[in-house]
Amino acid sequence: MALGPQVSDLKETLLASIAEEVVSCQNCKLGATRTKAVPGVGSAHAHICFVGEGPGREEDLSGVPFVGQAGRLLDRMLMAEGLSRRDCYICNIVKCRPANNRVPEPSEVAACSLYLYAQLAIVKPEVICLLGNTALRFFFGEQYSIGQVRGTILVKDEQRFMPTYHPAAALRNPQYVQVIQSDLRKLAALIQRTVD
Repeated sequence: MALGPQVSDLKETLLASIAEEVVSCQNCKLGATRTKAVPGVGSAHAHICFVGEGPGREEDLSGVPFVGQAGRLLDRMLMAEGLSRRDCYICNIVKCRPANNRVPEPSEVAACSLYLYAQLAIVKPEVICLLGNTALRFFFGEQYSIGQVRGTILVKDEQRFMPTYHPAAALRNPQYVQVIQSDLRKLAALIQRTVD
């Protein structure tokens, strides 16, 4: 029983250490153009980890992932399923904003990948929810598109993944809101079965 808090504290300490590295990182050209690096936020022992593409303008200014319009939409959709941002871990493939919110270049993704893998290894989520094509392709290459596999469970190296559209896509195409909501409902039910 005494090991629980110590393990939790260790996980939080390790995530904080990665965040410090990210904040001072200059491993790619994004380090020179960012306002703030955006390491990740949430519970060190979350059952669900959300992985997006990269920070946007508001995230670049605040240093916190998913705080812009897309993040606020995600928060509302999580709340509708009885989930809270506090109980999840939220991060991105790249930790610094690409100019004009462009898709990160392979060299930028490669420079950030060790941080992401380390975060996931520490949190050890039951399910990683992949938000959008960039996150999906990071883990599964070009074999799938988000439209093909959203809402399904994919397994790689014994880790479960559920891809869905990025909330930013729902801001551009409101018909995706119901689709993402449906996927989050499945995700919440899956986690509930795992926890019970």
